[in-house]
Order: sequence, then structure tokens, then C-alpha cells
Amino acid sequence: MNINEIAELAGVSRATVSRYLNNGYVSEEKKVRIRQVIEETGYQPSSQAQMLRTKRTKLVGVILPKINSDTISREVAGISEILTQRGYQMILANTNNSVEEELKYLSLFKDNQVDGVVFIATIITKKHKQMLKEYKVPIVILGQHLEGYPCIYQDDYQAAYTLAERLAQGGENFAYIGVTEKDEAVGRRRRKGFEDALRSKGISILPERVREGSFTMESGYEKARELFEKAPGFDSLMCATDTMAIGAMTYLKEMGVCIPVEVQVAGVGDGSLGKIVEPKLTTVHFFYKTSGREAASMLTDLIENEGGIRKEIKMGCEIVLRNSHRAK
Repeated sequence: MNINEIAELAGVSRATVSRYLNNGYVSEEKKVRIRQVIEETGYQPSSQAQMLRTKRTKLVGVILPKINSDTISREVAGISEILTQRGYQMILANTNNSVEEELKYLSLFKDNQVDGVVFIATIITKKHKQMLKEYKVPIVILGQHLEGYPCIYQDDYQAAYTLAERLAQGGENFAYIGVTEKDEAVGRRRRKGFEDALRSKGISILPERVREGSFTMESGYEKARELFEKAPGFDSLMCATDTMAIGAMTYLKEMGVCIPVEVQVAGVGDGSLGKIVEPKLTTVHFFYKTSGREAASMLTDLIENEGGIRKEIKMGCEIVLRNSHRAK
């Protein structure tokens, strides 16, 4: 089955079928006839021929830091939903939190191997910025704010600030487990929001009660152990991610600490595990799937419209109060 046979069966010209397949103008009556023939025959247009005509691959590269992440899976689900609707396919590039792997995939995708890229970023170095300046295809950054580039990012500072304010209603002696401040969003902005909120309440933060972890439950467990052994006496523990908070809770419960009576614990991200641990985790909900949808929509608009708008969108958040904090 080819385009000429489709045209003959639908009673229209070859040019009309071509316009239909490439989203050009076709009257509603002819659209119905062409669609009916395509559905009845199971016709699939040649992707190679379409690529030659449009100079597009209909492929989008998605560079992500790790596969086994509740946050990333929600973002990728949103990206996939929109790309499928718009007729694109995804190529997933998992970097395992390696800067070198990120740069390798950015380089691979930059010279028209794909129509565009969604870069789920964690740490943006000078090398990243130099690579982005050389980009020849549209790219949208998801998860970090980089001025001058299309990006979708969370309000990490306000999320941590609001959560810390809430915890300050029931606590006085705080500890914090974060991540490296090379990560502008999760590392620097969440810690600053936490510290600024406590200072606004007149609560001091002891340096020895701040630890730097690495996104895993094992890290949260180990950093909670360090705090418990080297800087005891805290009655409140906030973690930069839910995953680390759950690891910390596991250690505290093993030590016989009653949560939240003796130590209240909170995380950020509203992952699935926080809803099933006991006590259920107080946290901040980010709209990760919606963020993925927004990133994919922005990218496909940039691909299909050379004059598309390059937006920088900060997403909202919601505090989710469960059982791991002390209610006032």
C-alpha cells in the first residue's frame, strides 16, 4: 500500500493525501475519507520518506540522571505522554549521575541526531554551559533554572522554607541532611530555604547538625547515624529528599526513637514510599508529571515553530502533612 493507492481509494489527489499526512490543510470531508481508508488498510507512512521531506527524525533525546527514581519516572511519564500525542518517540539516555556521561550524551544529540532534547539536569558545570552554547537543536532543561535557556524547574527554596516553618511550630533543635551544593536546586536552594525559615523564627542551626548525603536511603541512614552519635539532642530532622528521610527514619526507629514524639522527620518530593512507611512521611509535593508534560510541550513547540517562545517556568508546590511531624 502506498500514497497513490490511498489517494485512489479515498477519491482524492495524491497531493491531498500528502497534505493530510503532513498536517497541512485538508477539508473535513476529505479528511474523513482519507482517515477511513488508512484505518481500513492499516497504512503506515514511511518514516524515512517523512524524514527526507521534513528533515526531522521525530525522535527526542531525554537525558536523565538515573532510572530508579520516583521523581524521574514521574517526569518521564509526563514527557512520554506529550511526545506520543505529538507523534514523537523518545530515546532515553541514563547517565547514572555521571557528569562525563551527561556531556557525552549532550554531545551525541547536539548535531541533529534528534529533533530536540529534554535535559533532566542536576549539576550544571562550565562544561555544560559551553556545550549548551554550541547546541544546534532545541533543548529544554528540566529540574534546574538556567537563565537564558528554556527550562522548567521547581520552587525548591519556597518548598523548603514553608516546610521548615511548619516544623518550627513543633520543634526547637534542628538537624538537616542535604546533598552537595553543586546541585543548585536540591542542594543549595533547599538548604537555604530551610535555614532562612528557621532564622526567621529565631532558631539557630548548629553546623555539626548539618550533613551532606547522596540521594539514597543508605545515605540517609548513615547520615542519621552520624547525627545521632556525634550531634545528639535534636528533636527535628528535615531531609532534602524523601528517600534520605526514609533512610533516616529507619535508623532512628532501630535506635528506639519514637517518631514524631521524640524526633519529627520530614522530606521533600512526595514519593510513593513516603505514603506507606510508618509513620507516613510529612513532605512537599512537586508536580513532577506536569513538569514533564510542560517540558515536552515547550520542546515540541520549539521544534515545530522556529520562532517558538523560550520560557522559564517555575512550578508550584504543596505541603503534605502526614504523621511524621508534631502537630501543634
